[in-house]
Amino acid sequence: MKRKHSLRAGALVLAAAMAAMLAGCSQDASSESGAATDEAASSTTEQATGESATDESAADPYAYLSSFSFSDGFDDNGYLNGVTALDYVTLPDNYNAMTVPAGTDEVSDEEVTDYINTNILSSFSTTEQVTDRAAEMGDTVNIDYVGSVDGVEFDGGSAQGYNIVLGSGSFIDDFEDQIAGHTPGETFDVTVTFPDPYKNNPDLAGKEAVFVTTLNYISESVLPELTDDWVVENINPYMQLTTVDDLRSYVHEQMVYSNMSNAIYQQLLDTTTFAEFPESATTYFNDSFLYTYYTYAAGYGMGLDEMLSAMGYTDADTLLGMAQSSIESTCRQAMLVQAIAEKEGIVVDDATYDANVSDVLNTSETDSYVDAYGKNYIRTNILQTLVMDQLVANATVAEA
Repeated sequence: MKRKHSLRAGALVLAAAMAAMLAGCSQDASSESGAATDEAASSTTEQATGESATDESAADPYAYLSSFSFSDGFDDNGYLNGVTALDYVTLPDNYNAMTVPAGTDEVSDEEVTDYINTNILSSFSTTEQVTDRAAEMGDTVNIDYVGSVDGVEFDGGSAQGYNIVLGSGSFIDDFEDQIAGHTPGETFDVTVTFPDPYKNNPDLAGKEAVFVTTLNYISESVLPELTDDWVVENINPYMQLTTVDDLRSYVHEQMVYSNMSNAIYQQLLDTTTFAEFPESATTYFNDSFLYTYYTYAAGYGMGLDEMLSAMGYTDADTLLGMAQSSIESTCRQAMLVQAIAEKEGIVVDDATYDANVSDVLNTSETDSYVDAYGKNYIRTNILQTLVMDQLVANATVAEA
């Protein structure tokens, strides 16, 4: 089973996995610490406006991350530095001839349409201000509000032209629920009770507040009409597609490939035996995870532990502990793919790199990726793509 087009679905696989981990852990922190996000923003603002940094920040034990590169962990073939994956990974006998469930290679027209709308057309959407219906949970609304306690306005309790997604939990208590059902142009009271304790402003803890709120408008995204002309103008400069049918065929093909590769990878995980990974690999993936947090903290002149404390974590070790399952999953993926590459003699030498880098990155302008990730990190993503291409090509779909 081979694809007709050159775009590789596996581009920067590890980067995507780490981004997902970051998002998941950030959500966990927000739910556990309540107002942690606001609190962190307050702390970072103090740093940015000239408040003195603590001695802890100056002696940040994670300062070594300032010189971290995503390519640090990989060699010139895209393998983990100094690691023979087959020493730690025992593959099933049929790793190169997997059988996936019936229907894995089937994607409906409706699924293709949904994918195009959600992942392609949405990038070209425009925003329309809707004023002729009531707001519903899930809507993005624009509001003005003035908050008061016992009839006295309080600092930080007012805003104009504020955009909020109803149901996002961005505001305390049931603030957002009380906006739903109102129509743009209405002014109404939203009554809430601040939590107790309330770290952002202890003076408000446990107090009832009234927000005089005006619903200005509802924002709706409007997708462009999908026509051949639109494909030529917006897709053809990057891919050799000129019609809606071309685009739909391409998306269908990519979705089938994604379904096949996901099914194969899951089967491999279920049938592969992993020994404890080498320390060099686990250290690299831990550092990869912390790096984004570290650079964010550094941008505000803060140490990593200092910023994480403001976000509701005890320290970086606590964050790592919460993320271990995701980090280990990313490490396991890299080790599994490398083990197959070792078994099959697949390497990403200079010739293989040059032949595949534009396809994997989906651009001929690769310099920015090299600057951001380094060549060896891109090599390991090419390696993942080449391995999965082979596994998909050799796979069999079971009969229904």
